Amino acid sequence: MRVKICGITNIDDALAAIEAGADALGFVFAESPRKVSAATVCEALSKLPPFITTVGVFANQDADEITEIMARTHLHFAQVHGSTRIPFGGRSIRALRVKSADDIRRAANDESVTSSSAVLLDTHVEGLMGGTGRTFDWDLAVEARSLGKPIILAGGLTLDNVAEAVRRVRPYAVDVSTGVEASPGKKDHSKIKEFIHNAKSST
Repeated sequence: MRVKICGITNIDDALAAIEAGADALGFVFAESPRKVSAATVCEALSKLPPFITTVGVFANQDADEITEIMARTHLHFAQVHGSTRIPFGGRSIRALRVKSADDIRRAANDESVTSSSAVLLDTHVEGLMGGTGRTFDWDLAVEARSLGKPIILAGGLTLDNVAEAVRRVRPYAVDVSTGVEASPGKKDHSKIKEFIHNAKSST
């Protein structure tokens, strides 16, 4: 089981996540309490050990802006929420807000999904692109396997429910942000450690 710790805003949290066994780190460039600059990310990346996957998170942003940030930071993947279409192909993770089975059916014909390397499933909350801290019906996540893409499960995961989520959905990876925070943008290192332990020991 792979774990992505998202909403990283500082090097201390990044290193704590890696020490705890995180496989990937997410840096948010969309409007959010966890938003970071390209300069901050470049500085953090220069201090990370090798073999850690890094992800830029974007929502309804101009494709040129995303392309420029990705080129400047050398992040491995662009995770895209909302309507933006970008020419990253296999270097993109398509985020879907899930409310019903209709969302999964529509995604099957969405070029941004079919051309992506993975699909991240998050909870549909009106007006929010992610970081909602709320779960959705995990049976829909199981149904999303029909998309033929690795499934990254997000949305309201915590150290208390992640083991059950992994057992029920069997995703490629899980993604957490608010569930391991001490406050918006600042991680609780003990929660990170326990979350990762619970996720990986449940397989």
